[in-house]
Amino acid sequence: MAKRSVPLLKQLLSSSSAASPSCSSRFTSHRSVTYMPRPGDGTPRAVTLIPGDGIGPLVTGAVEQVMEAMHAPVYFERYDVHGDMPKVPQEVIDSIKKNKVCLKGGLATPMGGGVSSLNVQLRKQLDLYASLVNCFNLPGLPTRHDNVDIVVIRENTEGEYAGLEHEVVPGVVESLKVITKFCSERIAKYAFEYAYLNNRRKVTAVHKANIMKLADGLFLESCREVATKYPGIKYNEIIVDNCCMQLVSKPEQFDVMVTPNLYGNLVANTAAGIAGGTGVMPGGNVGADHAVFEQGASAGNVGNEKVTEQKKANPVALLLSSAMMLRHLQFPSFADRLETAVKGVISEGKHRTKDLGGSSTTQEVVDAVIAALD
Repeated sequence: MAKRSVPLLKQLLSSSSAASPSCSSRFTSHRSVTYMPRPGDGTPRAVTLIPGDGIGPLVTGAVEQVMEAMHAPVYFERYDVHGDMPKVPQEVIDSIKKNKVCLKGGLATPMGGGVSSLNVQLRKQLDLYASLVNCFNLPGLPTRHDNVDIVVIRENTEGEYAGLEHEVVPGVVESLKVITKFCSERIAKYAFEYAYLNNRRKVTAVHKANIMKLADGLFLESCREVATKYPGIKYNEIIVDNCCMQLVSKPEQFDVMVTPNLYGNLVANTAAGIAGGTGVMPGGNVGADHAVFEQGASAGNVGNEKVTEQKKANPVALLLSSAMMLRHLQFPSFADRLETAVKGVISEGKHRTKDLGGSSTTQEVVDAVIAALD
């Protein structure tokens, strides 16, 4: 019986492989089992939605359409908030505290006049102390530099954004830059923890301690202390002006960058411009209890009236930020599907908005992404 079974087994194996030559590829093409949900993890999650100003309703609407097409386990609680409001309505804050997660479009910040930025208000009220922007090359999108994959992690609650300004005497204004050990240490910890969890090899601290010896010196001291706890991750430091020059000449040298508040805004926007523009860079703001996802760089940018009227805003950045949000909510397969579809549309090149060299409308890009969903 055993003698007969061996050639029979060989015959079955050869016939099955001949009949189905793609059998092995069919199995290897599937994702490995890396995420085992707990019972109840598939329960739909509520997400606070702030469409915002300008192009905000267009790009948040794009996300809503794609989420519905994927049957993603999220639903949105929508609130109308605009940048000219004196403060973020309490019901919005309560919603975010309840849901833990928010997706928002840009909120316009009036220039001057003593009006506080609602974007900054949100970060402070929810203690969203870490801003994360991922700047990377998208396949098929030509840029000046290749191999760019930079994560800018920015302290989000103090520094020049503390808003401590006053007029000493007429014609003389004093603006205070506040740096604390507590905030510097926790943003450094977040940066190194991010690098550790995402298999990143290097963290670069951006500073101006050669001039602001006490304030930026304290930031550097905190980064150095945290770095000693992660011996497997390379740590270095760079002065902010040299950093900007190095970014535009050799961006591939950077991996994870950790910065005080103001420098992070400048560095993230520079890195985004190098890698393809603010319209394609995802990002978010996170604290111990809450997270707000938005366009990564220039999050307060609401576009111009012409783009809004023509409905040609680029939804890619917020779609990729939504993929980040889905991973944050522990829906990894939905995040993979969304990210793969968006990258596929960009790579194909048929549906791109004007900022990427195309002429497509927001809706045409959305339709292409939905068609590309696996």
